[in-house]
Amino acid sequence: MSDSAVRPVRVLLADDEHLIRGALAALLGLEDDLVVVAEAATGPEALAMARAHRPDVAVLDLQMPGLDGVSVATALRDELPDCRCMIVTSHGRPGHLKRALAAGVRAFVPKTVSAQRLAELIRSVRDGNRYVDPELAADAISAGDSPLTAREAEVLELAADGAPVTEIAERAALSPGTVRNYLSSAASKLGAENRHAAVRLARERGWV
Repeated sequence: MSDSAVRPVRVLLADDEHLIRGALAALLGLEDDLVVVAEAATGPEALAMARAHRPDVAVLDLQMPGLDGVSVATALRDELPDCRCMIVTSHGRPGHLKRALAAGVRAFVPKTVSAQRLAELIRSVRDGNRYVDPELAADAISAGDSPLTAREAEVLELAADGAPVTEIAERAALSPGTVRNYLSSAASKLGAENRHAAVRLARERGWV
């Protein structure tokens, strides 16, 4: 009998929607070989809980306050290499999938997945396997790569909350003129009429 058959798989659940997280924890708790050792509602909380409880598998919502699931997975890859990460999302956008795979995420699944299927995937990921939802993969392949440079994407992300150019410049350690150039270039590449539309389009494609 293998060690994984004897010792339950220790799971961290991170999702900012309390009802979804609670229901998932209850359903996974019905599985004999899975134990939810911690829950988190934000990215920083997920990191803290992972450090404290050292789960085998972290099931991370893609979009959480503070840090998104991919950022959490990136940090955990360096800090807790034995913790395997899965992204569960209602936003199956191609840029997110590519970022997740680059961060070492082992599975990328939609929130429409059943609890039973999620339990199977948690076991599979714990055993070292990978899984990407076929529809999400097909979308990612057809969408192609982001036309934005890393700096353009960074400046667009800083502009997402409507911050003025001077504030963006300060946070990015750039001059206001350079920020305007990056924003203008990003909007042009995306075929957007202004920076607000550029942010929306880039987010829809998962490029920021």
